[in-house]
Amino acid sequence: MNTDLIVAIVVSAIAYGTPLVLAGLGELLTERSGVLNLGVEGMMLMGAVTGFFVSQQLGGPGWAVLIVAMIVAAGAGGLMALIHAFLSITVRVNQIVSGLALTIFAGAVGLSSYVGQVWGIGGQHGLHQLNRVDLLGLGELPVVGPILFDQDPFVYLSWGLVVLVAWYLYRTRFGLYLRAVGESPRSADAMGINVTRYRYVHTVVGGALAGLGGAYFTLAIAPIWTDGLTAGAGWIAIALVIFAFWRPDVLLIGAYLFGALSSLGFTLQAHGVQMPSEFFSSLPYLMTVVVLAGASTTLARRRIGTPASLGVPYAREEG
Repeated sequence: MNTDLIVAIVVSAIAYGTPLVLAGLGELLTERSGVLNLGVEGMMLMGAVTGFFVSQQLGGPGWAVLIVAMIVAAGAGGLMALIHAFLSITVRVNQIVSGLALTIFAGAVGLSSYVGQVWGIGGQHGLHQLNRVDLLGLGELPVVGPILFDQDPFVYLSWGLVVLVAWYLYRTRFGLYLRAVGESPRSADAMGINVTRYRYVHTVVGGALAGLGGAYFTLAIAPIWTDGLTAGAGWIAIALVIFAFWRPDVLLIGAYLFGALSSLGFTLQAHGVQMPSEFFSSLPYLMTVVVLAGASTTLARRRIGTPASLGVPYAREEG
């Protein structure tokens, strides 16, 4: 395997892994609060379709249009997450049912597909796309240049978010409170922490990050809208949180591993390596099944650090 092929695989892994980093960080924050969100796929699709629509409609400098499109995409994901938060935190319906319902409602044959048809954006080529930035003029360096210094702004943003979330969780009082809410909401409530507020805020923020991850597909990877564009990336992001033991740094590595598996077939074919495309297409989903199966064992549940109150509704009056 030559150096050019290795660099191409790593660069593709970063590109296809970035939406997983964004959505995975969002799911990590949500689950740290004790809320399980299985609606990530639907939130990513809503972010993808709304972000692309805005980018097609607005005029002006490309960078400004893309910023507005990303903000709208985050808002769409956050709004979907707010619905999930209301149902699972206030109404206290089963969180699995609520999340699945949102994915079905906004999924490939749901709201995202409907609004894409109504807005007439299906099959249109994007007018704006996130371009790579030659950071510090070092993009031409061998090996490390294309990997570290020739990425689009949202790759750098995702790296900054990993650092920010890690600092927030382990170096701030609010992060400590968040982990307390996810572990024992009753004890956190007794300490004066507003459990409901923490769960609402982090669920909505998680949905906003999922929306950003979805928009990355239509504004960076492939500037076009088609139904079901994310192709299960939301489910991979959920599995990724388990794979990463609810740690942002490990999540970044895991996202790029899944990204490499997702893009490996295209990368090898571009370099003249011919292998069945169906095999490579199945790799990320096979890895997802392996991760979830491994996490379901009794030994794994004791060791991987699952928030103790994950998926368990809490009501103060029941204490």
